Amino acid sequence: MQDNLKQIPGRIKELREVLEISLIDMAKDIGLPYETYAGYESGALDIPISVLYSISNRLGTDATVLLTGEDPKMDTASVCRRDKGVRVERFPGYEFTSLAYNFKDRTMEPLMVYLDPTQEPAPLVIHSGQEFNFVVEGSVRVKIDKREYILNTGDSIYFNARLPHGQSAVGVPSKFITVIQE
Repeated sequence: MQDNLKQIPGRIKELREVLEISLIDMAKDIGLPYETYAGYESGALDIPISVLYSISNRLGTDATVLLTGEDPKMDTASVCRRDKGVRVERFPGYEFTSLAYNFKDRTMEPLMVYLDPTQEPAPLVIHSGQEFNFVVEGSVRVKIDKREYILNTGDSIYFNARLPHGQSAVGVPSKFITVIQE
């Protein structure tokens, strides 16, 4: 998936140019400073998943197209077999697998997130909507604004994703399912 991850900025640029949207207009339309957006599209900056969804919405396409280069195909049900989702390493020690990448017109995004406790935690993020996290394995520290929660296997949390938030493993490699609704 690393090769696909490196291709995302090129896919975004190509589609933006086909639609004749300038870099300045694109940045303004999704509410980002021009320099930040240009960094995402050039590949100089890592694109947060929430920004990827904003970009895909502005371009009138599914985020799966930007992630994989292919359109989702299912509209009744989409099965994702073990270890068969679209896996993306977002930061060292933080990677996720899209569990519904092949379903058209998703209104939420379920992801399996893998955390490595030996790596620095990912920076806090904000995005529209709400988020649900369910710990499948290990222990996960969830920071939301100024509060911190330690969740263990079987624990879950539901929160306002407009607040700065982030997750990190506590002591052991950990996995959690997150469902993001924009």
